Amino acid sequence: MPQDITIKIIDRKGIIHEVLAPTDMNLNVMELVRMYELAEEGTIGICGGMAMCASCQCYVLNNVLKTGRNEDEEAMLSDAYHVKDNSRLGCQIQITENLDGLEIEIAPEQ
Repeated sequence: MPQDITIKIIDRKGIIHEVLAPTDMNLNVMELVRMYELAEEGTIGICGGMAMCASCQCYVLNNVLKTGRNEDEEAMLSDAYHVKDNSRLGCQIQITENLDGLEIEIAPEQ
């Protein structure tokens, strides 16, 4: 039976939000940030989650996420600003039960 998980998100103002994320809606982290309005409208998910703009770049702060970047994500981040070793595109991180406890920080606006 699907369940909600808890994800901790630090917004661009440094405020920590602990949010519930449904695992049965096929959402990704970018959509979760938009759902909870944790980034200013029009500043995240500009490409609609196609890994083509890096507006949803975030920093993964703990070891909960076990998957690495895919090719599209690598290509987009190679041209983005504010990239760190722990940078990921939120649109490429699917919300699943094994992400319970994930901690991320939304990267500065591009």
